[in-house]
Amino acid sequence: MSRTRSSLRLDSRPSALVERRAGHVRLLDGFEVEVDGRPVRLPLGTQRVVAFVALHERPLQRLYVAGSLWLDSPEARAAANLRSALWRIQRLAPFLLDVDVRTLRMGDGVRVDLRDAERLARAELDGGGSGLAVLGADLLPDWYEDWVLIERERFRQLRLRALEAACLRLTGEGRLDDALEAGLMAVAAEPLRESAHRTLVRLHLTAGNAVEAGRQYELCRYLLRSQLGLEPSERMRELVRGLDVERTIR
Repeated sequence: MSRTRSSLRLDSRPSALVERRAGHVRLLDGFEVEVDGRPVRLPLGTQRVVAFVALHERPLQRLYVAGSLWLDSPEARAAANLRSALWRIQRLAPFLLDVDVRTLRMGDGVRVDLRDAERLARAELDGGGSGLAVLGADLLPDWYEDWVLIERERFRQLRLRALEAACLRLTGEGRLDDALEAGLMAVAAEPLRESAHRTLVRLHLTAGNAVEAGRQYELCRYLLRSQLGLEPSERMRELVRGLDVERTIR
């Protein structure tokens, strides 16, 4: 038992070796781990452990991690599965997780792209940000476990709000090309979100492109009608009140 515990602890390895290494966990648009700029291939079971821990900024109880990832297994079996996964992680990327007898957390200095994207989104919502490309990516899009679905939806809502805020801010600053990119990313992420379409209509009207504003309105109306049986809201209709939409987009 003492041998197993020693092999799992981060501080069981020379600190100088750990300090010279850099790690990056990518969760957006898929799962990937890099060590010193090189990809590390982890077995699927260990990927789930790393992803679960990376989704949380606080230390996690090992029993909680085991119980969440192996819901259908008895507690003893789930704990054994977790120990096995941690052993493999420590062999392939020994500094990636900080592991002790009771808790797990990401290792010091290990970057998680989701955290970077969340900081960018919150900075945008607070009135300024840059590098919006990362907000076009979804969280672990090919994973369908409940704990992933919850986090994916939370991040999706955050990035959509940030993209809409960026489109409006950039429009006001006269940076219309950048505003268009942010607005189109928001619509692509959720085509049925009327507020995303409204930001683009405002952008086109600001740019003096009545035809494009009319087309965006008609696209929104078509999607809402065909998919949800709804009409655009009064707020949307007010934006194009002065336009003869059908004549404009001919």
